[in-house]
Amino acid sequence: MAYRIDKSLISDQNSSLLVALQDDYDALSNKLARTGIDIDVITRKAAEFSIAIPSWGTGTGGTRFARFPGEGEPRNIFEKLEDCAVINDLSQCTPSVSPHFPWDKVDDFTELKQRSDSLGLVWDSINSNTFQDQPGQQHSYKYGSLSNTSEAAREQAVAHNIECIGWGKALGSKTLTVWVGDGSNHPGQQHFQSAFERYLASMKKIYAALPSDWEMHIEHKMFEPAFYSTIIQDWGSNILAAMELGEQCKSLVDLGHHAPNANIEMIVSRLIQFKKLGGFHFNDSKYGDDDLDSGSLHPYQQFLIFNELVDAEYRKQAEFNPNYMLDQSHNVTDPIESLMNSAASVQRSYVSALIVNREALGEYQMNNDALMASNTLKEAFTIDVSPILAMARHSKGGAIDPIATYRKSNYRATVGAVRPSSGGNGSGIV
Repeated sequence: MAYRIDKSLISDQNSSLLVALQDDYDALSNKLARTGIDIDVITRKAAEFSIAIPSWGTGTGGTRFARFPGEGEPRNIFEKLEDCAVINDLSQCTPSVSPHFPWDKVDDFTELKQRSDSLGLVWDSINSNTFQDQPGQQHSYKYGSLSNTSEAAREQAVAHNIECIGWGKALGSKTLTVWVGDGSNHPGQQHFQSAFERYLASMKKIYAALPSDWEMHIEHKMFEPAFYSTIIQDWGSNILAAMELGEQCKSLVDLGHHAPNANIEMIVSRLIQFKKLGGFHFNDSKYGDDDLDSGSLHPYQQFLIFNELVDAEYRKQAEFNPNYMLDQSHNVTDPIESLMNSAASVQRSYVSALIVNREALGEYQMNNDALMASNTLKEAFTIDVSPILAMARHSKGGAIDPIATYRKSNYRATVGAVRPSSGGNGSGIV
């Protein structure tokens, strides 16, 4: 039995908020109309926006020291789907789920596909896992996977990725995301070029197994678990590998995987320009790959990234169709609440970027008017577009106030009664 939040509860909660929302929406409509913007057009675009939920994000994350599982955490992919359905019912912008294998492996993928269909969910990018050893695994990834000096270990990692493609086909996905923790922790430990050559040779075998309508996305990460060098440690290595592999291979940008103060929006622009932007893992960061809730620390940076993305839409950039996905870890919050918060935050950045006056911005840029160009962006960023987000949710049957409705439903306690904790639940990332 799948647990859902009763639609009548959503409707009842909305009815008490709709009058105030309409007042706020009308006021914002008048404000935007003075600059020639039709709020209803923006609201329709907001309603069309979607971002994927990572299956592992529905569980409590952890640190290198411990995890503290919460009440009613999902114990398997079927229960993760239930939580994802609740998130989408309320937020109405998260209709897809990105699974991680072998964490989410099942015996019957037909049954899994039927369950997702019944919940109104589709499958986004398939994520492979060769950064940790699995029970019964013949060859260890302690010294790497796709770049391991051991040919047997490399072939094992290649086989896993090809197997992931098969599982993805059964679910209806069309994207494989590959991230490896390969690298070194000591100077001299690894021959940089040879390791990269081994990685590329392995990736070419996986690429050759891609269906013609699929994409492969390469995810880079500056450090962790390898701290001295990482095989794909930056966007430069990422795009070089993607260009080497072929047109179906593109680069994925995780906001926490860059050096401090990196100009991520410019990296995004470069990837767009060379038709190599595959997608995003949205989160936020204070120190490193913190996987904090999206927009919780750097909302302006997130907006500037979407400024580049909306600009690409505006210019009808060729081969531009990036995947959007959340990728975050929840240590002290309810994962469902954090994921709804983050989805709304990313959607907010998209909507804010839509109301940038692009003609004016272009003129200021051409005339080298730095102050007015900057002010044009800040003007759009500082407008509170909350009424647009809420109206977009309401128009699709979602909640005007998702978190308040979720708490009113008592969903967490309800599933907690049928999902007993083992004390060491592995549904999230440690």
